[in-house]
Amino acid sequence: MADIKQIGVIGAGQMGNGIAHIFAAAGYNVSLNDIDEQRIAAALGTIEKNLTRQVSKGDIDPDAATSAIARIRPAPALDDLAQCDLVIESASEKFDLKKEIFAAVTKIAKPDAIMASNTSSMSITALAAATDRPDRFIGIHFMNPVPIMRLVEVIRGIATSKETFETTKLLVERLGKTMAVSEDFPAFIVNRVLMPMINEAIYTLYEGVGSVEAIDTGLKLGANHPMGPLALADFIGLDTCLAIMQVLYEGLADSKYRPCPLLVKYVEAGWLGRKTGRGFYDYSGDAPVPTR
Repeated sequence: MADIKQIGVIGAGQMGNGIAHIFAAAGYNVSLNDIDEQRIAAALGTIEKNLTRQVSKGDIDPDAATSAIARIRPAPALDDLAQCDLVIESASEKFDLKKEIFAAVTKIAKPDAIMASNTSSMSITALAAATDRPDRFIGIHFMNPVPIMRLVEVIRGIATSKETFETTKLLVERLGKTMAVSEDFPAFIVNRVLMPMINEAIYTLYEGVGSVEAIDTGLKLGANHPMGPLALADFIGLDTCLAIMQVLYEGLADSKYRPCPLLVKYVEAGWLGRKTGRGFYDYSGDAPVPTR
């Protein structure tokens, strides 16, 4: 653990800024990378806002919050990650993009650096093959929102070494998270169970069994879920939900994982949920309104 001091995070979106946040709050220096420098600036603003909220709730003291934000530095070029001890990729859920990123990182990373992916569904073994160090490659899948959710899925590829796994285990503990170890199968544990439920809720809407409100109210009150499956899909991002269902469908070759045509249609329309202002709900007003 003493060797892990500098963290590189690739991708300054919703997941990436959350990952940078928790590592900085735990005392690590963080280099935050994105191809769009404006996204890095926006991420730093989000992190500062979220830390301020934690201060107001008494979860962290003001000095610790100030120190945490000071530990994060913009890293607009991949070369800025050259001295990182651990590099975590949190780019869009697109396999070719992730492989391209890791092939590029391999050229600049320290020989002993660990590489990790925050992928929510894709093969860790296949991603590791794009690098020069499959033994020092591992899946570290954080839940969204990262600063709040306690679980981290850790996924070993076929070549991941015991040393890499043990280092990751200690790292998760230091972050104050709880680890669930998954084998390297499509969508791992959480999304293997969660996404088919969301997909079935979309089928229930598609087939006219119930309205958006009825489906979400039914699961919230009937199954004691904190959020209905359609609202949750909007929160996750419908493009991400579709990508994970496609990984399950293609990877397991079982028709029960076929993405609902309505989910496909929403993604084609650019209705991706909260991040675009419209999905199963319209978020343009003071309160979300069902779109069907």
